[in-house]
Amino acid sequence: MEKQTASSEDCLADQFIRYMKAERNASVLTMAAYRRSLAQFREWMGDRFTTWQNCIPQHFRSWLYAAMEQQLKPSTIRLRFAALRSFFNYLVRYGEIPVNPLAEVALPKAHHPLPVHLNIKQMEELLSMPFRVQSDKKSPPWLPYRDAAILELFYSCGMRLSELVGLNANALQEGDNCVRVVGKGRKVRLIPVGDYALTAVRKYREMANINGVMPLFISRLGKRLTGRSVQLMLEKYLRLSDIPFHISPHKLRHTFATHMLDAGADLRAVQELLGHASLSTTQIYTHVTKTRMKEVYTEAHPRARSTRPVQERQPEIP
Repeated sequence: MEKQTASSEDCLADQFIRYMKAERNASVLTMAAYRRSLAQFREWMGDRFTTWQNCIPQHFRSWLYAAMEQQLKPSTIRLRFAALRSFFNYLVRYGEIPVNPLAEVALPKAHHPLPVHLNIKQMEELLSMPFRVQSDKKSPPWLPYRDAAILELFYSCGMRLSELVGLNANALQEGDNCVRVVGKGRKVRLIPVGDYALTAVRKYREMANINGVMPLFISRLGKRLTGRSVQLMLEKYLRLSDIPFHISPHKLRHTFATHMLDAGADLRAVQELLGHASLSTTQIYTHVTKTRMKEVYTEAHPRARSTRPVQERQPEIP
């Protein structure tokens, strides 16, 4: 069969991306990642590539082996695999191929490390950092209040970084103490907001004159704050704190979930707050709380460890 040109094959990829947007409500980030994954697979195939329809399971097994040899992160491999699998499912659905060649290819079992999170004392230290660090004299006076509001909102709501930077000023419904968030798949959910976070956001908005439909969190230049700027802000405060390990904005989400479950929150309620489509995604946090419970048990129970001396009970005298 004559080898197809890149433009003809790009047409199939373009159709798939349009399908992802229209039918699956995929986010811009997801669509970009999927398009990139398809292009990376074709680039890896090189001259062996003729058409998408001629790809066979052995191609994907070889690709998987090569990715593991390159020591790519498991999360990266799984993302690329998911993009290819979704693409070929789309081709099957619309009659381009009879079966999905990736159906016969199995990924190695994923290792799920326990989520890293801050304890309550560490979280309180981080929340105080914007007002403990001396600000640049050229910085606007509202800057530490903005940073404090961001940290408080992360901890109060457990939202994703993309959700936080995408907020507009009118997303906060103070009468109901809720924030309206647009999550993955453009799904909208309402998350309760605690008093500390509401107070911090209210003070920042007053100082920075944030109102209406303008972005809630802005840069010094008045533009919508980017996710990268939030990451850099968090890294700065971590360097100046006594917290002994690195924390990303996503790990503040882990902290929110873990502290909620530690305090007795219902797992399904936490699932709704986090915006997880599947309960199994939320269940990883139960392992964290189980680990903590085991530690408490081991330290507190007199017969938890055989190495601990047990006091001899004196027989009762009748």
